[in-house]
Amino acid sequence: MTTKKKPTYSEAVAEIEEILQRMENEELDVDELSEKVKRVSELVRYCRNKLKNTEEEVEKVLKEMEE
Repeated sequence: MTTKKKPTYSEAVAEIEEILQRMENEELDVDELSEKVKRVSELVRYCRNKLKNTEEEVEKVLKEMEE
């Protein structure tokens, strides 16, 4: 079993943008559309978590600097 490397935040955003562009240009068939919508959902969830974790880390560092 191979483990898929998690994308960077920038890579995830780029993939979301690519999929959305293909959807807007009607380049996806019905079968592919379902798969890509699921992928975008996963990527959006990943990006939200990444942003939340980064915000928490920054707040922690700032708090430590104040002490």
